[in-house]
Amino acid sequence: MEAKDIMKMEGDNMLEIKQLSVAVDGRKILYDVNLSIKAGETHVMFGANGSGKTTLLMTIMGSPKYQVTKGSIILQGKDVADLPPDERARLGVGISLQRPPVIRGVKTRDLMAACIGEQADEESINDMAEKANLTDFLDREINYGFSGGEIKRSELMQLLAQNPDLALLDEPESGVDLVNIALIGELINELLQKEHPIRDRRHAGLIITHTGHILDYVNSRTGYVLCDGRIICEGDPHEILETIKSRGYEECRRCAR
Repeated sequence: MEAKDIMKMEGDNMLEIKQLSVAVDGRKILYDVNLSIKAGETHVMFGANGSGKTTLLMTIMGSPKYQVTKGSIILQGKDVADLPPDERARLGVGISLQRPPVIRGVKTRDLMAACIGEQADEESINDMAEKANLTDFLDREINYGFSGGEIKRSELMQLLAQNPDLALLDEPESGVDLVNIALIGELINELLQKEHPIRDRRHAGLIITHTGHILDYVNSRTGYVLCDGRIICEGDPHEILETIKSRGYEECRRCAR
């Protein structure tokens, strides 16, 4: 094996989190979190409400509200723990928020153009809007009057425009009815390049879920359980979900003990 191939194998983690501890307003939320995601992989994280799932995603994205008290966040070999969100976005991180804000005075079309950048044109914007079934929403203010499903589709449409290497998805199925969740799954699969063999994918994803419904539409081989700010379980996400459904998160705590 050539030296360049060895280097590629050692450095192909898209995201590596080491001993990450996080506080908000002086209160510790996350404790010694460790995980790594390679290019082409999709990982899923389960956890009860208030377990710290959203805190983890917002910390990876660089929201200033979340203070890293220990550990590192390494994106494609670069420690980004001290970088602001805009620099992390330029390095290839994108996020779909669970509860994105309404932005009055800004059209969805204009935000799409900003996400695409210099290559933006009406055809590409319209093509993405058609995929998300949001063609009639492009000239509306961002998220204003949108339903839960429309907001989720709009968030994913924006991520498709941004084309990030690492997509952070916070409960993409939350507030989405059964008609729309299949489309949400299609958009996520396109975003994560699921049509290609894993060896040919450039993108990676970390999906936060409370219900696990997204696993019916998006395949993942690695799952975690986050409880009380700590990762207490790692394994097959479908097996983890079945355990949670039948025995609850308390079984995960007992297993960890």
